[in-house]
Amino acid sequence: MLSRILAVSALVLLALARPLVAANSLAPVPPQAQLRVATVQVRVEPDHRDWTYQPGEPVRFTIAVTADNTPLDNVTVTYSFGPEMMPAVEKTAAVPLAGLVLEAGTMPVPGFLRCTVTTEFAGRTYKGVATAAFAPEKIAPTQTEPADFDAFWQAAKDELATTPLDATLTLLPERCTAKVNVYHVGFRLPSPAWQTRQARIYGILCEPKAPGRYPAVLKVPGAGVRPYSGDTQLAERGAIVLEIGVHGLPVNLAQEVYDQLYAGALNGYWFYNLDDPKIYYYRRIYQGCVRANDLLTSRDAWNGKDLLVMGASQGGQLSIVTAALDPRVTALAATHPAGCDLTGELHGRAGGWPHPFKSWDGKPSAQATPAKIATTAYYDTVNFARRLKVPGFYNWGYNDDVCPPTSTWAAYNVITAPKQLALTLELAHSYTPEQWEAINAWVCRTLGLK
Repeated sequence: MLSRILAVSALVLLALARPLVAANSLAPVPPQAQLRVATVQVRVEPDHRDWTYQPGEPVRFTIAVTADNTPLDNVTVTYSFGPEMMPAVEKTAAVPLAGLVLEAGTMPVPGFLRCTVTTEFAGRTYKGVATAAFAPEKIAPTQTEPADFDAFWQAAKDELATTPLDATLTLLPERCTAKVNVYHVGFRLPSPAWQTRQARIYGILCEPKAPGRYPAVLKVPGAGVRPYSGDTQLAERGAIVLEIGVHGLPVNLAQEVYDQLYAGALNGYWFYNLDDPKIYYYRRIYQGCVRANDLLTSRDAWNGKDLLVMGASQGGQLSIVTAALDPRVTALAATHPAGCDLTGELHGRAGGWPHPFKSWDGKPSAQATPAKIATTAYYDTVNFARRLKVPGFYNWGYNDDVCPPTSTWAAYNVITAPKQLALTLELAHSYTPEQWEAINAWVCRTLGLK
Protein backbone atom coordinates (compact mmCIF):
# COMPACT_ATOMS: atom_id res chain seq x y z
CA MET A 1 0.00 0.00 0.00
CA LEU A 2 1.27 3.46 -0.85
CA SER A 3 1.35 4.74 2.69
CA ARG A 4 4.32 7.10 2.40
CA ILE A 5 3.52 10.11 0.23
CA LEU A 6 4.42 13.69 -0.39
CA ALA A 7 1.11 15.05 -1.60
CA VAL A 8 0.72 18.46 -3.14
CA SER A 9 -3.02 18.73 -3.21
CA ALA A 10 -5.49 21.14 -4.72
CA LEU A 11 -9.07 21.19 -5.85
CA VAL A 12 -9.89 20.23 -9.42
CA LEU A 13 -13.11 19.56 -11.27
CA LEU A 14 -13.62 16.09 -12.63
CA ALA A 15 -16.50 15.27 -14.95
CA LEU A 16 -17.73 11.88 -13.83
CA ALA A 17 -20.58 11.34 -16.24
CA ARG A 18 -21.28 13.00 -19.56
CA PRO A 19 -19.03 15.81 -20.78
CA LEU A 20 -20.12 19.29 -19.84
CA VAL A 21 -21.75 21.37 -22.57
CA ALA A 22 -19.50 24.07 -23.94
CA ALA A 23 -19.67 27.35 -22.06
CA ASN A 24 -21.08 29.21 -25.10
CA SER A 25 -23.93 26.74 -25.58
CA LEU A 26 -27.44 27.51 -24.45
CA ALA A 27 -28.26 23.88 -23.81
CA PRO A 28 -28.65 22.99 -20.13
CA VAL A 29 -26.27 20.59 -18.41
CA PRO A 30 -27.93 17.16 -18.35
CA PRO A 31 -29.08 16.33 -14.82
CA GLN A 32 -27.14 13.05 -14.81
CA ALA A 33 -23.82 14.91 -15.33
CA GLN A 34 -22.10 15.37 -11.98
CA LEU A 35 -19.13 17.41 -10.98
CA ARG A 36 -16.80 16.04 -8.35
CA VAL A 37 -14.38 18.30 -6.54
CA ALA A 38 -11.45 15.95 -6.01
CA THR A 39 -8.05 16.14 -4.33
CA VAL A 40 -5.27 14.95 -6.62
CA GLN A 41 -2.10 13.45 -5.18
CA VAL A 42 1.11 12.10 -6.66
CA ARG A 43 2.24 9.25 -4.44
CA VAL A 44 5.79 7.94 -4.46
CA GLU A 45 6.99 5.10 -2.25
CA PRO A 46 10.25 3.17 -2.03
CA ASP A 47 10.02 -0.60 -1.63
CA HIS A 48 11.50 -0.64 1.89
CA ARG A 49 9.05 0.41 4.55
CA ASP A 50 11.74 2.27 6.49
CA TRP A 51 13.08 3.92 3.29
CA THR A 52 16.55 2.63 4.25
CA TYR A 53 18.97 0.51 2.20
CA GLN A 54 22.54 -0.72 2.30
CA PRO A 55 24.99 0.66 -0.28
CA GLY A 56 24.75 -1.46 -3.42
CA GLU A 57 21.21 -2.59 -2.66
CA PRO A 58 18.73 -1.71 -5.46
CA VAL A 59 15.73 0.51 -4.78
CA ARG A 60 12.40 0.53 -6.56
CA PHE A 61 9.93 3.39 -6.41
CA THR A 62 6.22 2.85 -7.00
CA ILE A 63 4.25 5.78 -8.41
CA ALA A 64 0.50 6.31 -8.36
CA VAL A 65 -1.68 9.31 -9.17
CA THR A 66 -4.95 9.44 -7.26
CA ALA A 67 -8.07 11.55 -6.98
CA ASP A 68 -9.79 11.21 -3.61
CA ASN A 69 -7.44 8.26 -2.96
CA THR A 70 -8.74 6.48 -6.05
CA PRO A 71 -6.08 5.65 -8.67
CA LEU A 72 -6.30 7.46 -11.98
CA ASP A 73 -5.53 5.47 -15.10
CA ASN A 74 -2.92 6.24 -17.75
CA VAL A 75 -1.83 9.59 -16.32
CA THR A 76 1.37 10.91 -17.89
CA VAL A 77 4.06 11.84 -15.39
CA THR A 78 7.54 13.32 -15.59
CA TYR A 79 10.03 11.70 -13.26
CA SER A 80 13.70 11.71 -12.34
CA PHE A 81 15.85 10.00 -9.76
CA GLY A 82 19.40 10.31 -8.53
CA PRO A 83 21.44 11.64 -5.58
CA GLU A 84 19.38 14.29 -3.81
CA MET A 85 19.77 17.89 -4.96
CA MET A 86 22.01 16.82 -7.84
CA PRO A 87 21.11 17.19 -11.56
CA ALA A 88 19.02 14.29 -12.87
CA VAL A 89 17.66 13.30 -16.28
CA GLU A 90 13.89 13.69 -16.64
CA LYS A 91 11.76 11.06 -18.37
CA THR A 92 8.04 10.63 -19.03
CA ALA A 93 5.79 7.62 -18.62
CA ALA A 94 2.12 6.70 -18.29
CA VAL A 95 1.01 5.45 -14.88
CA PRO A 96 -1.47 2.53 -15.01
CA LEU A 97 -4.13 1.89 -12.40
CA ALA A 98 -1.89 -0.60 -10.62
CA GLY A 99 0.92 1.96 -10.34
CA LEU A 100 4.23 2.41 -12.10
CA VAL A 101 7.35 0.72 -10.72
CA LEU A 102 10.69 2.42 -11.40
CA GLU A 103 13.98 0.58 -11.12
CA ALA A 104 16.10 3.41 -9.69
CA GLY A 105 19.38 1.58 -9.24
CA THR A 106 21.43 2.04 -6.10
CA MET A 107 24.15 4.10 -4.44
CA PRO A 108 27.58 2.55 -3.79
CA VAL A 109 28.29 4.85 -0.85
CA PRO A 110 26.25 6.25 2.06
CA GLY A 111 23.83 8.95 0.95
CA PHE A 112 20.32 9.65 -0.31
CA LEU A 113 18.70 8.85 -3.64
CA ARG A 114 15.61 10.92 -4.46
CA CYS A 115 12.75 10.23 -6.85
CA THR A 116 10.76 13.28 -7.96
CA VAL A 117 7.53 12.95 -9.94
CA THR A 118 5.27 15.65 -11.41
CA THR A 119 2.13 15.62 -13.49
CA GLU A 120 -0.11 18.19 -15.15
CA PHE A 121 -3.78 17.67 -14.41
CA ALA A 122 -6.73 19.99 -14.97
CA GLY A 123 -4.39 22.94 -15.44
CA ARG A 124 -2.39 22.36 -12.29
CA THR A 125 1.00 20.82 -11.52
CA TYR A 126 1.23 18.17 -8.82
CA LYS A 127 4.40 16.79 -7.28
CA GLY A 128 5.39 13.74 -5.30
CA VAL A 129 8.77 12.89 -3.77
CA ALA A 130 10.36 9.99 -1.95
CA THR A 131 13.99 9.70 -0.85
CA ALA A 132 15.78 6.43 -0.15
CA ALA A 133 18.52 6.43 2.48
CA PHE A 134 21.69 4.38 2.04
CA ALA A 135 23.43 3.76 5.37
CA PRO A 136 22.86 7.38 6.51
CA GLU A 137 24.52 6.72 9.86
CA LYS A 138 27.81 6.34 7.95
CA ILE A 139 27.71 9.69 6.13
CA ALA A 140 30.87 11.63 6.94
CA PRO A 141 31.30 15.40 6.54
CA THR A 142 33.26 16.91 3.68
CA GLN A 143 33.96 20.11 5.64
CA THR A 144 37.42 20.76 7.04
CA GLU A 145 38.20 22.10 10.51
CA PRO A 146 40.53 25.11 10.93
CA ALA A 147 43.41 24.62 13.34
CA ASP A 148 42.49 27.88 15.08
CA PHE A 149 38.74 27.18 15.23
CA ASP A 150 38.52 27.23 19.04
CA ALA A 151 40.80 30.25 19.36
CA PHE A 152 38.73 32.13 16.77
CA TRP A 153 35.50 31.66 18.71
CA GLN A 154 37.13 32.24 22.09
CA ALA A 155 38.18 35.64 20.79
CA ALA A 156 34.58 36.33 19.78
CA LYS A 157 33.37 35.40 23.26
CA ASP A 158 36.08 37.53 24.85
CA GLU A 159 34.65 40.51 22.97
CA LEU A 160 31.29 39.78 24.57
CA ALA A 161 32.84 39.59 28.02
CA THR A 162 34.21 43.11 27.67
CA THR A 163 30.95 44.54 26.31
CA PRO A 164 28.30 45.62 28.84
CA LEU A 165 24.98 43.80 28.56
CA ASP A 166 23.12 47.13 28.82
CA ALA A 167 19.74 45.39 28.76
CA THR A 168 16.47 47.26 28.29
CA LEU A 169 13.07 45.71 29.09
CA THR A 170 9.78 47.28 28.06
CA LEU A 171 6.61 45.68 29.38
CA LEU A 172 4.00 44.95 26.69
CA PRO A 173 0.73 44.97 28.68
CA GLU A 174 -1.37 44.02 25.66
CA ARG A 175 0.60 40.77 25.26
CA CYS A 176 0.74 39.76 28.91
CA THR A 177 -1.45 36.94 30.17
CA ALA A 178 -2.84 36.16 33.59
CA LYS A 179 0.29 34.10 34.33
CA VAL A 180 3.03 35.65 32.19
CA ASN A 181 4.65 39.04 31.79
CA VAL A 182 5.81 39.86 28.26
CA TYR A 183 8.64 42.28 27.54
CA HIS A 184 10.31 43.69 24.45
CA VAL A 185 14.00 43.48 25.27
CA GLY A 186 17.26 44.71 23.80
CA PHE A 187 20.91 44.21 24.68
CA ARG A 188 24.34 45.13 23.38
CA LEU A 189 26.77 43.35 21.11
CA PRO A 190 30.41 44.25 20.45
CA SER A 191 30.80 47.01 17.87
CA PRO A 192 33.77 47.69 15.58
CA ALA A 193 36.14 50.33 16.94
CA TRP A 194 35.25 52.74 14.16
CA GLN A 195 31.52 52.47 14.80
CA THR A 196 30.12 55.03 17.23
CA ARG A 197 26.65 53.56 17.52
CA GLN A 198 25.96 50.49 19.62
CA ALA A 199 25.14 47.19 17.98
CA ARG A 200 22.15 45.52 19.61
CA ILE A 201 19.96 42.43 19.52
CA TYR A 202 16.23 42.45 20.28
CA GLY A 203 13.67 39.89 21.32
CA ILE A 204 10.54 39.05 23.28
CA LEU A 205 10.93 37.81 26.86
CA CYS A 206 8.09 35.87 28.49
CA GLU A 207 8.47 35.33 32.22
CA PRO A 208 6.10 33.70 34.74
CA LYS A 209 4.48 36.18 37.12
CA ALA A 210 4.41 33.81 40.09
CA PRO A 211 7.45 34.08 42.38
CA GLY A 212 9.83 31.18 41.95
CA ARG A 213 12.91 29.87 40.18
CA TYR A 214 12.46 28.66 36.62
CA PRO A 215 14.40 26.99 33.83
CA ALA A 216 15.24 29.17 30.82
CA VAL A 217 14.62 28.60 27.11
CA LEU A 218 16.24 30.49 24.24
CA LYS A 219 14.28 30.27 20.98
CA VAL A 220 16.44 31.15 17.97
CA PRO A 221 14.98 32.07 14.59
CA GLY A 222 14.79 30.49 11.18
CA ALA A 223 16.13 32.40 8.19
CA GLY A 224 14.42 35.59 7.17
CA VAL A 225 13.45 38.94 8.62
CA ARG A 226 10.26 39.14 10.66
CA PRO A 227 8.67 40.28 13.92
CA TYR A 228 8.32 37.95 16.92
CA SER A 229 5.62 37.54 19.52
CA GLY A 230 7.26 35.35 22.16
CA ASP A 231 6.04 32.05 23.57
CA THR A 232 3.58 32.64 26.39
CA GLN A 233 2.32 29.06 26.25
CA LEU A 234 5.69 27.59 27.14
CA ALA A 235 6.18 30.29 29.78
CA GLU A 236 2.84 29.40 31.35
CA ARG A 237 4.12 25.86 31.79
CA GLY A 238 6.89 27.21 33.98
CA ALA A 239 9.83 28.53 31.95
CA ILE A 240 11.48 31.85 31.21
CA VAL A 241 11.42 32.07 27.41
CA LEU A 242 13.37 34.50 25.25
CA GLU A 243 12.67 34.56 21.50
CA ILE A 244 15.16 36.69 19.57
CA GLY A 245 15.66 38.21 16.17
CA VAL A 246 19.22 38.35 14.87
CA HIS A 247 19.39 41.42 12.63
CA GLY A 248 19.70 44.23 15.17
CA LEU A 249 16.10 45.32 14.64
CA PRO A 250 13.35 45.75 17.22
CA VAL A 251 11.06 42.74 16.78
CA ASN A 252 7.72 44.48 17.39
CA LEU A 253 7.52 46.73 14.33
CA ALA A 254 4.99 46.60 11.49
CA GLN A 255 5.31 43.62 9.14
CA GLU A 256 5.96 45.96 6.20
CA VAL A 257 9.26 47.06 7.75
CA TYR A 258 10.62 43.52 7.71
CA ASP A 259 9.22 42.77 4.28
CA GLN A 260 10.97 45.77 2.80
CA LEU A 261 14.28 44.98 4.50
CA TYR A 262 14.11 41.35 3.39
CA ALA A 263 13.44 42.46 -0.17
CA GLY A 264 16.18 45.10 -0.02
CA ALA A 265 19.06 45.64 2.38
CA LEU A 266 18.91 42.19 4.00
CA ASN A 267 18.22 40.19 0.87
CA GLY A 268 20.75 37.36 0.79
CA TYR A 269 22.31 38.36 4.12
CA TRP A 270 23.63 34.80 4.52
CA PHE A 271 26.34 35.59 1.95
CA TYR A 272 27.38 39.00 3.31
CA ASN A 273 31.18 39.18 3.75
CA LEU A 274 31.56 35.45 3.22
CA ASP A 275 35.14 35.97 2.06
CA ASP A 276 36.33 37.07 5.53
CA PRO A 277 35.55 35.05 8.69
CA LYS A 278 36.20 38.06 10.94
CA ILE A 279 33.37 40.10 9.43
CA TYR A 280 31.07 37.44 7.94
CA TYR A 281 27.45 38.26 8.80
CA TYR A 282 26.95 35.20 10.98
CA ARG A 283 29.73 36.16 13.38
CA ARG A 284 27.43 38.78 14.80
CA ILE A 285 24.53 36.32 14.83
CA TYR A 286 26.48 33.65 16.72
CA GLN A 287 27.65 36.23 19.24
CA GLY A 288 24.07 37.47 19.58
CA CYS A 289 22.83 34.02 20.59
CA VAL A 290 25.42 33.74 23.36
CA ARG A 291 24.62 37.28 24.47
CA ALA A 292 20.92 36.33 24.67
CA ASN A 293 21.91 33.72 27.23
CA ASP A 294 23.62 36.48 29.21
CA LEU A 295 20.23 38.15 29.51
CA LEU A 296 18.41 34.93 30.44
CA THR A 297 20.92 33.95 33.10
CA SER A 298 20.82 37.45 34.60
CA ARG A 299 17.15 37.14 35.46
CA ASP A 300 16.45 36.75 39.18
CA ALA A 301 13.84 34.10 38.41
CA TRP A 302 16.28 31.80 36.57
CA ASN A 303 16.89 28.61 38.54
CA GLY A 304 20.64 28.79 37.97
CA LYS A 305 20.97 25.41 36.29
CA ASP A 306 18.63 24.74 33.32
CA LEU A 307 19.14 26.52 29.98
CA LEU A 308 17.79 24.99 26.77
CA VAL A 309 18.12 26.40 23.25
CA MET A 310 15.79 25.41 20.43
CA GLY A 311 14.99 26.32 16.83
CA ALA A 312 14.37 25.07 13.30
CA SER A 313 16.27 25.45 10.02
CA GLN A 314 18.59 28.43 10.60
CA GLY A 315 17.31 28.13 14.16
CA GLY A 316 18.42 24.49 14.26
CA GLN A 317 21.86 25.65 13.15
CA LEU A 318 21.92 28.36 15.82
CA SER A 319 20.79 25.87 18.48
CA ILE A 320 23.77 23.61 17.80
CA VAL A 321 26.17 26.53 17.54
CA THR A 322 24.97 28.16 20.77
CA ALA A 323 25.08 24.91 22.72
CA ALA A 324 28.64 24.31 21.51
CA LEU A 325 29.86 27.84 22.28
CA ASP A 326 28.14 28.39 25.63
CA PRO A 327 28.84 26.00 28.52
CA ARG A 328 25.78 27.32 30.37
CA VAL A 329 23.49 25.53 27.88
CA THR A 330 22.27 22.22 29.29
CA ALA A 331 20.20 20.88 26.38
CA LEU A 332 19.11 21.67 22.83
CA ALA A 333 16.37 20.81 20.33
CA ALA A 334 17.31 21.26 16.66
CA THR A 335 14.86 20.75 13.79
CA HIS A 336 16.22 20.26 10.23
CA PRO A 337 19.32 22.36 11.03
CA ALA A 338 20.82 24.56 8.33
CA GLY A 339 24.47 25.33 7.71
CA CYS A 340 25.55 21.67 7.80
CA ASP A 341 28.43 20.49 5.62
CA LEU A 342 28.40 23.57 3.41
CA THR A 343 31.12 22.16 1.16
CA GLY A 344 29.05 19.15 0.12
CA GLU A 345 28.44 20.43 -3.41
CA LEU A 346 32.19 20.78 -3.96
CA HIS A 347 32.35 17.01 -3.49
CA GLY A 348 29.45 16.10 -5.76
CA ARG A 349 26.74 15.73 -3.15
CA ALA A 350 24.12 17.82 -1.36
CA GLY A 351 25.38 20.46 1.04
CA GLY A 352 23.43 22.43 3.61
CA TRP A 353 21.47 25.66 3.28
CA PRO A 354 22.26 28.31 2.12
CA HIS A 355 24.13 26.20 -0.47
CA PRO A 356 26.93 28.71 -1.14
CA PHE A 357 28.71 26.41 -3.58
CA LYS A 358 25.78 24.86 -5.41
CA SER A 359 25.65 25.29 -9.19
CA TRP A 360 22.14 26.37 -10.14
CA ASP A 361 22.77 26.81 -13.87
CA GLY A 362 25.25 24.05 -14.67
CA LYS A 363 28.20 26.42 -14.32
CA PRO A 364 30.72 26.48 -11.45
CA SER A 365 29.45 28.47 -8.48
CA ALA A 366 30.76 32.03 -8.39
CA GLN A 367 30.89 31.70 -4.61
CA ALA A 368 33.44 28.87 -4.72
CA THR A 369 36.53 31.00 -4.11
CA PRO A 370 39.32 29.86 -1.76
CA ALA A 371 38.52 32.65 0.69
CA LYS A 372 34.82 31.84 0.89
CA ILE A 373 35.42 28.12 1.18
CA ALA A 374 37.83 28.80 4.05
CA THR A 375 35.32 31.05 5.81
CA THR A 376 32.60 28.40 5.81
CA ALA A 377 34.83 26.13 7.91
CA TYR A 378 34.58 28.57 10.84
CA TYR A 379 30.78 28.70 10.64
CA ASP A 380 29.75 25.21 9.51
CA THR A 381 27.31 23.50 11.87
CA VAL A 382 29.38 20.32 11.53
CA ASN A 383 32.35 21.81 13.37
CA PHE A 384 30.13 22.96 16.23
CA ALA A 385 28.33 19.62 16.37
CA ARG A 386 31.69 17.98 17.08
CA ARG A 387 31.95 20.05 20.26
CA LEU A 388 28.52 19.40 21.76
CA LYS A 389 28.52 18.06 25.31
CA VAL A 390 24.84 18.25 26.25
CA PRO A 391 21.78 16.14 25.36
CA GLY A 392 19.99 17.01 22.15
CA PHE A 393 16.75 16.17 20.37
CA TYR A 394 16.99 16.29 16.56
CA ASN A 395 14.42 15.80 13.85
CA TRP A 396 14.04 16.14 10.10
CA GLY A 397 12.61 14.44 7.03
CA TYR A 398 14.14 12.60 4.10
CA ASN A 399 12.36 14.74 1.50
CA ASP A 400 13.84 18.03 2.71
CA ASP A 401 15.09 20.05 -0.26
CA VAL A 402 16.30 23.05 1.75
CA CYS A 403 18.35 21.36 4.46
CA PRO A 404 18.84 18.00 2.74
CA PRO A 405 19.33 14.93 4.93
CA THR A 406 22.80 14.21 3.54
CA SER A 407 23.91 17.46 5.19
CA THR A 408 22.03 17.06 8.46
CA TRP A 409 23.19 13.45 8.90
CA ALA A 410 26.78 14.62 8.28
CA ALA A 411 26.46 16.85 11.35
CA TYR A 412 24.48 14.38 13.43
CA ASN A 413 27.01 11.61 12.91
CA VAL A 414 29.86 13.56 14.50
CA ILE A 415 27.92 14.32 17.69
CA THR A 416 29.30 12.36 20.63
CA ALA A 417 26.99 13.88 23.27
CA PRO A 418 23.71 12.11 24.16
CA LYS A 419 21.40 12.46 21.17
CA GLN A 420 17.99 11.36 19.97
CA LEU A 421 16.84 11.55 16.35
CA ALA A 422 13.14 11.55 15.46
CA LEU A 423 12.54 11.06 11.74
CA THR A 424 9.43 12.01 9.79
CA LEU A 425 10.44 10.21 6.61
CA GLU A 426 8.17 11.89 4.08
CA LEU A 427 8.63 15.38 5.51
CA ALA A 428 10.11 18.13 3.36
CA HIS A 429 11.17 21.46 4.88
CA SER A 430 7.97 21.76 6.87
CA TYR A 431 6.29 20.61 10.05
CA THR A 432 3.51 18.32 11.19
CA PRO A 433 1.46 18.59 14.40
CA GLU A 434 2.95 15.29 15.50
CA GLN A 435 6.44 16.67 15.04
CA TRP A 436 5.71 19.74 17.16
CA GLU A 437 4.17 17.56 19.85
CA ALA A 438 7.28 15.37 19.95
CA ILE A 439 9.60 18.39 20.21
CA ASN A 440 7.58 20.09 22.93
CA ALA A 441 7.19 16.84 24.87
CA TRP A 442 10.97 16.35 24.88
CA VAL A 443 11.60 19.96 25.92
CA CYS A 444 9.09 19.76 28.75
CA ARG A 445 10.43 16.42 30.00
CA THR A 446 13.98 17.71 29.90
CA LEU A 447 13.12 20.85 31.85
CA GLY A 448 10.59 19.21 34.18
CA LEU A 449 7.74 21.42 32.99
CA LYS A 450 4.11 20.63 33.65
